[in-house]
Amino acid sequence: MSTSTYTVTGMTCQHCVASVTEELTEVPGVTDVAVDLGSGAVTVTSDQPLPDDAVRAAVEEAGYTLT
Repeated sequence: MSTSTYTVTGMTCQHCVASVTEELTEVPGVTDVAVDLGSGAVTVTSDQPLPDDAVRAAVEEAGYTLT
């Protein structure tokens, strides 16, 4: 099991959180996504370490920026 925390900018409401969570959940191997709206921290738990480009693509698909 692998857990990584990323910072996502541009999220302002619970709809933003839901969009990011939905896109990240679709990345193969992801088992859990926890978003802290206030800090922009997104913690992703997965079966194995995820490639950063896969995480970045999912966040960008949701309309936000991985920093």
